[in-house]
Amino acid sequence: MTAPPAGPVAPADVTYLGVRHHSPACARLVAATIEALRPAYVLVEGPADVNDRLDELLLGHRLPVAVFTSYRDGTRAHASWSPFCDYSPEWVALTAGRRLGAQVRFIDLPAWHPAFADRTNRYADAERRYAEVVDRLCRVFAVDNVDTLWDHLFEIQPDDGLAERLATYFDLVRDGSAAGDDDCAREAYMARWVDAAAAHAGGRPVVVVSGGFHRPALIRLAGTGDGRWPDVPRPPDGARGGSYLVPYSFRRLDSFDGYQSGMPSPDYYQRLWEHGAARAADDLTASVVARLRHRRQRVSTADLVAARTMAAGLARVRGHRPPARADVLDGLVSALVDEALEVPLPWTSRGRLPAGTHPVVVEMVAALSGDRVGELHPDTPLPPLVDDVTDTLERHGLAAAGDVRLDLTGADDLTRSRILHRLRVLGVPGFRRDAGPTPGVDAVLVERWSVEVRDDRLSALIEVGGYGATLRDAAAARLAERGTNAAGNVDRLASVLFDAALCGIADLSGDVLDEVARSVGAVRELAPLGRVLAVALGLWRHDRLFGVARTGVLGAVISAAAVRAVWLAEGIRGGPAPAEPARLAAVAALRDAVVHAGPVLELDRAAVLAVAGRLAADRDVPPDLRGAMFGLTWALGGGADPVAAVHAVGGTSTLGDWLAGLFALAREEILTADPAPDPDGGSGRTDLLGVLDGLVTAMPEREFLVALPGLRQAFAFFPPREREGVAGRLLARRGLGGSGRALLRTAVDPALFARARELDADVEAVLARAGLLLQETP
Repeated sequence: MTAPPAGPVAPADVTYLGVRHHSPACARLVAATIEALRPAYVLVEGPADVNDRLDELLLGHRLPVAVFTSYRDGTRAHASWSPFCDYSPEWVALTAGRRLGAQVRFIDLPAWHPAFADRTNRYADAERRYAEVVDRLCRVFAVDNVDTLWDHLFEIQPDDGLAERLATYFDLVRDGSAAGDDDCAREAYMARWVDAAAAHAGGRPVVVVSGGFHRPALIRLAGTGDGRWPDVPRPPDGARGGSYLVPYSFRRLDSFDGYQSGMPSPDYYQRLWEHGAARAADDLTASVVARLRHRRQRVSTADLVAARTMAAGLARVRGHRPPARADVLDGLVSALVDEALEVPLPWTSRGRLPAGTHPVVVEMVAALSGDRVGELHPDTPLPPLVDDVTDTLERHGLAAAGDVRLDLTGADDLTRSRILHRLRVLGVPGFRRDAGPTPGVDAVLVERWSVEVRDDRLSALIEVGGYGATLRDAAAARLAERGTNAAGNVDRLASVLFDAALCGIADLSGDVLDEVARSVGAVRELAPLGRVLAVALGLWRHDRLFGVARTGVLGAVISAAAVRAVWLAEGIRGGPAPAEPARLAAVAALRDAVVHAGPVLELDRAAVLAVAGRLAADRDVPPDLRGAMFGLTWALGGGADPVAAVHAVGGTSTLGDWLAGLFALAREEILTADPAPDPDGGSGRTDLLGVLDGLVTAMPEREFLVALPGLRQAFAFFPPREREGVAGRLLARRGLGGSGRALLRTAVDPALFARARELDADVEAVLARAGLLLQETP
């Protein structure tokens, strides 16, 4: 610590400015105060660990930009942003203070500190903490929410007396609210900076710019410090992370997009900051109309005149001169929206746009948000990952936008695939996989990707730069973090395992496999167990593609999961219910494990067949699982009789669900089975599809409509080409020509057609009972 100056020094005059983050009115007050006082120190609420990098922050970026901080240790992972735009009071304090020769300092705890554990944005306003006070003020001033209240009290009012009005406002809300332990820790730390600056200022003024919620506490704590500069907290040993500047955007600043701080509609307030409230209101109307016309929405000159007239009238009624943001928006809605609105207007509350917002209103909000994206100065230091990714994409021909097709059997394309998957795992935008390998046993050897050059790619790379200096290291660290967070959850562990294989990070797979092996025995539901079994089996079979050897741990996972799947299946009971695709996929994974890994891992096929046979015949088992177990018996060569099984299903209402289970497990057996003799003893022959056709054809209309959803779900298990073949066979059974494909592409939904036939029958029945049914004349 640095001691304060020795000897008597006149105490510094400390001016405390409480502000609302991203407020043009507060930014104007900060600029005017610093200009008038010419202080020795300007102290700003912000991360103190960035003080030695203020030159980097003030290089001359195009705003908005943010200080991004990432932090990870053995128990906590945290990421947060401290954003700045041109009209942020904190930014104005830094730039004005530096320009006038003051010493500028951030005085708040670092963003990684536990005081920010529940906050992803440093400048998230305290309004959530004093909602009761704000609600009372809104009722007094007859406004909808805090944003409208703030505009009414400060943004469109003259600057005369602004400091006093702000102080009164924040004193009121602080008096009616309780600060949490995190606020108290931050305020005590900031107060020590204030006392040290006052002691070192040599009697010259000190200006403190903080969130208005903290201002009363900082005044109260004045003089409690020892006059020494506080130490800046350092991350504990073993923690990883750091802070970097990142480009930001108006959209990310906008409260309508979920941002919890400052003002909505950042482009409007940018105009207010640059040109004043009257010009901002005019520009707002013009930008909304221009956007709507660009979207081919009809907006006439008469509509524009009506909107401005209505906005002016609302402003006069509400005591606004010039019009406020809400006045202009309400005027536009009254002129441009004719029908009743299903949801309240978004500027009457806070948060994301609700579902059902009128399209014109959506475009209005987007016009106010703006599309400005920040840009860092070329001399801004970047994490090593940015250069590594840029170089990697260039060397492997992946930097340009376009479609990418990869043959995974080729070494070069496999390398490119792993690069793209590592970017995907890190969440870097602009890299979308459209087709490729999925968990399961069928090897897919081709991938298709769409690469897009995005403005937010740099921001994303900087934000994940804390995971590692190279793309491989960063992806490995991200996957390891996911694996740690997924401990005990086999479904999530399976996803991590498969992603590790796709990324070509085999050393991580071993750790995840160990955790999967420990977790399998505790799984209580069949569906997640089936997913991990499918992933493990796919990797076990196709290790040459993924680079994951058939290790003993991988085999142990498959064996344990297969045994556990049989045990869980035996415990499932329940009456008729819609088919559960995830449960059927788990039984399919069990089948594949027995077929493809059984001989090597010595899985007990006879035991599986015994359980499957019992469940297939048990009427207390849900129909989809009964069908799946029958299909499992058939697929494993258990001597099943599918025709007899179909007749024994027991009711048309459950037929579709039973078939869904059967088709999920024995689709290939159904399509390739030898037909059985005609039950009538004729020379013709029939098959399972023929039996189904007969059952469905014989259903009354009402029974068919009940069975139809389940039947459609069941036949969805056949790929389009196979469905076309089934349709062709049905046409042939009726002696009809034509294409099965044409039959599948009917212009009318079959369910609608069936309901129409049922309605016709009901109408005829009613007419017949009333004696009104016309008889045809011979």
